[in-house]
Amino acid sequence: MGRILLIDDDRAFTDFLSGYIQESYPLLEVEICNNPVTALQRIKAGGYDLMLIDLEMPTMDGLKVLGFATQSGMDKNRIIILSGRDADLLHELCPMGTCLAVLNKFEVRQKVVLDMIFSSLHKKAGGS
Repeated sequence: MGRILLIDDDRAFTDFLSGYIQESYPLLEVEICNNPVTALQRIKAGGYDLMLIDLEMPTMDGLKVLGFATQSGMDKNRIIILSGRDADLLHELCPMGTCLAVLNKFEVRQKVVLDMIFSSLHKKAGGS
């Protein structure tokens, strides 16, 4: 089973996205963490195939969580930064090579990229 850690303080968004993943990619297991500080313990424990991290959260922003994750041994190419911000700003904040992708979580066209990633992970977990 492919394990995903979704770190975002927006409960409505995490409920929506995890429901979508569970329905569309049943071999993927989604763990939600709505508090970035709490997420640090889960990151330390490891074992995730993919992390989705919101850029802007109270108490700790997504770039700090990204830094902690990579220092804890998570491959940066298994981390996606999500934000409601404009794509140009996102690419300034996270230049190419910082992580797997930087996506606007509210832009429909960006969903295609997420679906490609989820589909690939689902196939690796034994799905078709």
